[in-house]
Amino acid sequence: MKTTSPSVQNVTISVDQAGQRIDNFLRTRLKGVPKSMIYRILRKGEVRVNKKRIKPEYKLESGDEVRIPPVRVAERDEPALSPKLEKVASLEDCILYEDDAILLLNKPSGTAVHGGSGLSFGVIEGLRALRPEARFLELVHRLDRDTSGVLLVAKKRSALRALHEQLRAKGMQKDYLALVQGSWPSHLKSVQAPLLKNILQSGERMVRVSSEGKPSETRFKVEARFADATLVKASPITGRTHQIRVHALHAGHPIAFDDRYGDRRFDRQLAMTGLSRLFLHAAALTFTHPISGETLRIEAPLDSQLKACLAALRAGQ
Repeated sequence: MKTTSPSVQNVTISVDQAGQRIDNFLRTRLKGVPKSMIYRILRKGEVRVNKKRIKPEYKLESGDEVRIPPVRVAERDEPALSPKLEKVASLEDCILYEDDAILLLNKPSGTAVHGGSGLSFGVIEGLRALRPEARFLELVHRLDRDTSGVLLVAKKRSALRALHEQLRAKGMQKDYLALVQGSWPSHLKSVQAPLLKNILQSGERMVRVSSEGKPSETRFKVEARFADATLVKASPITGRTHQIRVHALHAGHPIAFDDRYGDRRFDRQLAMTGLSRLFLHAAALTFTHPISGETLRIEAPLDSQLKACLAALRAGQ
């Protein structure tokens, strides 16, 4: 453990930093400082904006002068990245597109989007290690740990705000590929079923269809048919937790190797193709670039295991 000896910080808020709450700004600025301490210094008036006391919900404006008091906090020594170096370096090969405002990568299956819940390493931590000069890197949306495919990261706060607005306005098109059990009916083009999220004692999230849940819709289109499986394109209209997985199950066609909502007999059949992971892949993301206004469609290729599975299914027909 080491103890930092900070001094007073005086920060002028840039256009890019404007619009966020002061408490969120401080949490980003004061890495390693407990949330309780951040709210304590706000409550005691030690943080000043334009020389005035402010509340935690105060939204920063461009040009605001923020005084941050010295906060003494015992920090852990930087965790050794050595076991993770290979994983961090491999993320470079996953990048599909990058400019000054955004970064998109093909997230591997089995990698969480962020650390937490017992995980020390996630995509966002890896990217920050890979891009130490980047002052701002935040996830625009999330993918389940076992889902692979296109993941969008903002490199500027203004870009994050604009992209979040697109998500709220349903202006972002997400297309997934999923291998499901049985023969998906061609006429079933949309599943609309309200979803309710439960947190189990273990901390795991389980989602089920319930009239008490939130309205949810996923559109489906058959891409290829096999003996006892169908490759479908799934396009979520809403963005609920585990939405595609639960909607596929609700339709009677669970996704291959879904450890929560799947069918073990189906999984055993597919194991013969070499498949051992959830067959759900974020294949494409279409959105408006937050700076240029250009429409971008970024596609992520399937990994070798998913390709091999489809090749084996085609060969077996």
